[in-house]
Amino acid sequence: MTSADRRLTPRRKPRQVRAELTRERILTAAAHVFAEHGYAAGTTNRIAEHARMSIGSLYQYFPNKDAILAELLIRHIDRGAWAGAAELDLAPGSLEATVRSLVRDAIDHHRDDPQLLRIMIEEASFSSELIEAIDRHGTARVAQVRDVLARHPDVRVGDLDMAVELIVVTVEMNTHKAMADPRPTPVDRLENELVAMITRYLRGDQ
Repeated sequence: MTSADRRLTPRRKPRQVRAELTRERILTAAAHVFAEHGYAAGTTNRIAEHARMSIGSLYQYFPNKDAILAELLIRHIDRGAWAGAAELDLAPGSLEATVRSLVRDAIDHHRDDPQLLRIMIEEASFSSELIEAIDRHGTARVAQVRDVLARHPDVRVGDLDMAVELIVVTVEMNTHKAMADPRPTPVDRLENELVAMITRYLRGDQ
């Protein structure tokens, strides 16, 4: 383990329910503090105060605020599967509706706290655990999107594997950028343009 990884590694992995709840309290408090005060002013003392615990107790779980932010980003990345994919198996609908479900899922995940999302993008340090989480999420996301698109009769793109890679990156990158932008984001326009672009691409429209 490198010195950077040690700096970003949580000190205690919870094995009991009480410890897990304490860890959750720290992460919830940190998300609030970072969003309200910014990263520079979001000190571990402020996090501990918001979590209603001593700074010593916080340090039993995390060595510093960088490790806390890295854990928040890992949790954000490992957010789970495309929520609407199972419903599409039962009723595929139009290709446009399928693509809209994918795009809206990404937007909904990123719209809750733009300030915290911006801090995670700009300030988080990259440990091996974080890189593994990014790879894990990317692999699972690509596999799920490919599985859905491979069964849709209107998908006519020549190289589906490469197409899915491009689509997943396009949706994730544009959603991150738009939702983290401090200026007001025209979410409906973002959704509509991404859906139109990806749908035409998948249909092979000239």
